[in-house]
Amino acid sequence: MKICFLSNVNSPHTIKWCEFFLKNGHEVHLISFDPGEIKDVNVHHIDLNITSHSSRMKKIKYLFSFRQVKKIINNIKPDIIHAHRATGYAFVAAKSKFHPYILSVWGSDVYDLPKNKIYKKFIQFNLNKADYIFSTSNAMKKQVQKLVKKEIIVTPFGVDISLFKPIIGLKDDSKIVIGTIKTLSPKYGIDYLIKAFKIVKDNNPYSNIELHIAGKGEQEIELRNLCKFLKIDKYVKFLGFLNQQEVIKAFNTFDVAVFPSTLDSESFGVAAVEAQACGIPVIVSNVGGLPESTKPGFSSILVESKNEKKLAEAIEILVKDEKLRIQMGKNARKFIEENYNIDDNFGKVEKFYKSITSCNK
Repeated sequence: MKICFLSNVNSPHTIKWCEFFLKNGHEVHLISFDPGEIKDVNVHHIDLNITSHSSRMKKIKYLFSFRQVKKIINNIKPDIIHAHRATGYAFVAAKSKFHPYILSVWGSDVYDLPKNKIYKKFIQFNLNKADYIFSTSNAMKKQVQKLVKKEIIVTPFGVDISLFKPIIGLKDDSKIVIGTIKTLSPKYGIDYLIKAFKIVKDNNPYSNIELHIAGKGEQEIELRNLCKFLKIDKYVKFLGFLNQQEVIKAFNTFDVAVFPSTLDSESFGVAAVEAQACGIPVIVSNVGGLPESTKPGFSSILVESKNEKKLAEAIEILVKDEKLRIQMGKNARKFIEENYNIDDNFGKVEKFYKSITSCNK
């Protein structure tokens, strides 16, 4: 099958899509507004020739690039096109008038709609033009259904469980590590995690508990200063940006992983899935599609968002009960194997592709 994706070449999610279908013997093309490469993928870069840093100019250039995109698609002659995000890529895919055309919504594209009615109409136009719409969670599916009266197909975004897996010997048995790996941005609630850790530390002054925070972002200095203000900075380690292999190793040093997002628009919890695949119990906020990425009471504890006291209570449960912590970690791995193995998840997409093209005839 010849597949043409329209998405950012540098996105880890885009790379996962391309690599899976390439591995399964398909010819994969990718149209991207950003330059970059993915090994063995035919990447077609649309150079917008923007010298200005104006985001408005970039958006305008997006819209008028559809002729270039249509020409590339006509040259490729794919069996299917699949755009990611209901914004620029969806618009140029729609204007290509190629069918069958699938659109995957990602989250902010359908949740973070401004009050601007014109922009909302733009998103609705893009959604309506798609033959099929994919959503990574049921929560996001409900959001999309507020914008368009069409069937939405839920396609969970799993992980490679041969990579994200438990690794013996990386944990330090002399301490308990509470950890998170996210972009250091206010929307991910890392400040609430730091405040919760302060409560846990005060309640258990003699326990050897540490907080490890991995990731980079605009909130980093603020979070470091918060740790100093709360006088817990000697118990908190900032690990910086981690590549995939480093992420896997970091999760395997955690005893508990925490994802305290403050976003009602959280589309799905990929990081929570990755942590559980490594056999780590997780604590997640009860927002958006985040709970769907875990099994509360089995592999995770669900907490109220923006509430450091409730978050501290959940952390303390797992800190104090080693038996529960270990069992939930085993449960976590089992849950991911059964529900979020990327080969199974994308395998269903592959079958769907074949069902709507002539490739299965």
